[in-house]
Amino acid sequence: MRSIIALFALTLSAFSFVTVAAHAEVSTTRTYNDVKTWMHDLAEHNPGVVTPFILGDSDSGDKVEGLKIGTGPIHNLLVATHHGNEYGSTELAIAFAEAVTKSPIANQTLYVIPVLNIDGFNNRDRYEHSTDGASNDPNRDYPGPCGTEGPFHLKSTQALANLIDRENIIVSSTIHTYWPVVAYPWGISTQDLDTPYTPDYVKLAQTASEVRQDAYGNSTQTIYPADGAYEDYAYWKFGIWSLLFEVGNSHTPSEADLKDIVDGNVPGLINMYASAPTTRAPHHDFTGKCDLGARLMDMHIE
Repeated sequence: MRSIIALFALTLSAFSFVTVAAHAEVSTTRTYNDVKTWMHDLAEHNPGVVTPFILGDSDSGDKVEGLKIGTGPIHNLLVATHHGNEYGSTELAIAFAEAVTKSPIANQTLYVIPVLNIDGFNNRDRYEHSTDGASNDPNRDYPGPCGTEGPFHLKSTQALANLIDRENIIVSSTIHTYWPVVAYPWGISTQDLDTPYTPDYVKLAQTASEVRQDAYGNSTQTIYPADGAYEDYAYWKFGIWSLLFEVGNSHTPSEADLKDIVDGNVPGLINMYASAPTTRAPHHDFTGKCDLGARLMDMHIE
């Protein structure tokens, strides 16, 4: 653990923070076809920097697509819209992708997935329907040390899990909307919330929230317990440095709100990735006790 903390501190001290805000066009009515058109256009106009990729099938019958930005050996990820009604997260992902296309982060390849839940996004519905007709919360569909509503009832979540394993993702951010906070493991049903890397996560969260000065902390403390969420799965299973970003103050932000979300969060995200650890956390097992009573606090609204 000491070597990772020392490396993180050295990287952070040597890095000059980005201060230029992104100025992407935002939309409250964008469809998934619109998102795909935007992705293809960005790749076409930036050959050698941006490469489109297909994450995999979704239960909607459409392909989940994303972008690879940069060509560095360190692979990191940003994924938006686990919850389909959180279109503000997609707008932030788009703005982030445009910003790092203009100024790629040194030594990194960033995988950006603007929409994971296609069915929900097109219908502005939190949930995603699997092929058997069941309504699933994608961000409760991953395995976890204290249980899950899944695992992997959805093709999209299984495909994302396959990607982070296959591409050796080191740092991962998931974007949501509802209230402004930067959260990190543990966010499961437990009273044992600290990991061996809580001080490192605090540094990452502080860097990511430097513009807006949002609250940060364990997901369970800052939001509420949620078993089967991607953020804990990625850390618990692989040692990925996984952070959850809740941005804005509403699931239905206006265009003015979206511009504020973009300008307030893109610089911090860029700085966080640029100063983050470059290897996975080696000690990521959950060693605490699960508290099944805490699971009742999951409101499924974030």
